[in-house]
Amino acid sequence: MKKTIVGLLDELKSGATTSEALAKAALESAKANAADNAFVSLDEEGALEAARAIDAKRAAGEKLGALAGIPLAVKDNILAKGLRCTCGSKILGNFVAPYDATATERLRAAGAVIVGKANMDEFAMGSTSETSASGPVTNPEWPELIPGGSSGGSAAAVARGTVPAALGSDTGGSIRQPAACCGVVGFKPSYGRVSRWGLVAYASSLDQIGPMANTVEDAALLYDVVAGHDPHDSTSATRPAPATLPELKNGDPKIRIGVPEECFGEGLDPEMREVLQKALDDLKADGAELVKVSLPSLKHAIASYYIIATAEASANLSRFDGVRYGHRSPEAKDLESLYRKSRSEGFGKEVQRRILLGTFVLSSGYYDAFYVQAQKVRRLIADDFAKAFASCDVVATPVLPGPPLKRGEGLKDPLAMYLTDIFTVSLNLAGLPGISVPVGSCGGSSASLQLVAPAFEETRLLQSAWRLERLRR
Repeated sequence: MKKTIVGLLDELKSGATTSEALAKAALESAKANAADNAFVSLDEEGALEAARAIDAKRAAGEKLGALAGIPLAVKDNILAKGLRCTCGSKILGNFVAPYDATATERLRAAGAVIVGKANMDEFAMGSTSETSASGPVTNPEWPELIPGGSSGGSAAAVARGTVPAALGSDTGGSIRQPAACCGVVGFKPSYGRVSRWGLVAYASSLDQIGPMANTVEDAALLYDVVAGHDPHDSTSATRPAPATLPELKNGDPKIRIGVPEECFGEGLDPEMREVLQKALDDLKADGAELVKVSLPSLKHAIASYYIIATAEASANLSRFDGVRYGHRSPEAKDLESLYRKSRSEGFGKEVQRRILLGTFVLSSGYYDAFYVQAQKVRRLIADDFAKAFASCDVVATPVLPGPPLKRGEGLKDPLAMYLTDIFTVSLNLAGLPGISVPVGSCGGSSASLQLVAPAFEETRLLQSAWRLERLRR
């Protein structure tokens, strides 16, 4: 059984191990399993130095943070001062972060030891972790299948056991989907719950940082450390973020679980449906009430998402122009060719495709027909969830419509890749918290159930996820 944060903290407190030993083990695992390609870079010197400092504080009896001595990975679009931040792209291949993201800063303040930056789809644009300039990530559990994306490196590092947990980012499912592909827990908090300061933007109204871990308890612990208002981020929620860990096991077993008819019908793999239904039946046997709900606008979620996300991406990625930082083409002869060549050479095909699509939907004559309509659909999706929550406490859906794609399938057929996000993008559009919890197997790989709660009800969501996990273990 893989190590957990909670278990490792107990070992550290008892003296059974040291922070330095844990950091060394994580670094050795990353290097021994380099074929996974889960990391873009490792920080051997910095990690060992931080670990030794924690050991010294523990030996001196000093007060330590909630993650003191725990080795973690951070997705390569989240800044960590002094480390490269490539976003999986050639255009940022040599960019070194000048400061810590707020999430990274809070990890360090809690005593976490960051061992490296996790690989990802380029600029978080993808669902397979095959578009990185550093090469594709391999699923350590099922190598013939994708590890999911875009936080595939974070998921793979946790699934391999290199680190007990990692940070990812989720724009349309990029935490929950790779977690499902690799058989770990992936938690996307409400929009605004975790600061985006220092997260390289893909789609600013959708992006959210969150934890990936082996257990719901570990995900709650990591979330509690990074959550909370940040004045650096204008989209950061100002309402208090109560600690979820102390209340994790106090949830009401008689919780009402909404089951949307649109999510468990046509288009869902029969074996996946059977496994997920078994998980729901287990919850019912434990006291939960299963309530039929409807999300009629869900069928429009993919179209709405890929219009809004690409539109925001076209604006956000315009800063990578070869002028201020990042890749600059040596072939440029004037300003126009500098822009054109630097961006053509620096961005991969999937990123170029999405920038072009986003520029198109924002262009004169198409803005109202596409972007404005997509925003209206976004509101309808949020309203559907609000109506559903009027009769239930959490909503349950699949994470994936079937087993993970085989390696290379998504690259050959981008539309097939986009459609695997059908059950995850709606949460980002509505700003809701969601969690992916492994509940069985499908097609010889992992199957996960997604639980969704109203905005800022992370405690309720994690309580429900913990109960589900307990029943399925």
